[in-house]
Amino acid sequence: MEENINNDYSDFTIGDATYRTILTTKFKSRKAYSKIKIKEIHSFIPGTITEINIKAGSKVAKGDIILILEAMKMKNKIIAPMAGIIESVNVKIGDIVPKNSLLAVIK
Repeated sequence: MEENINNDYSDFTIGDATYRTILTTKFKSRKAYSKIKIKEIHSFIPGTITEINIKAGSKVAKGDIILILEAMKMKNKIIAPMAGIIESVNVKIGDIVPKNSLLAVIK
């Protein structure tokens, strides 16, 4: 029996096992996984920045309210995930930000 070698097959690894399979276009074009960078604060929904309680160089404690992101008439409190010093604030009041936009960085 002849083995039919097709260029459409790709190696797919799960844990320690590798499989030879055909991957869909959607799977091939997906965004690659990246670890969460806890020092970077991103917007979790699109909205408008209505209040900023910090500036570069400010000290923050874990749980402090950094800014307010208004979306669909709801005011969402963006809090510090850890204690530290604000390295940069990447938005200003009135900015309309998309989902996953970098808002601030803590060092």
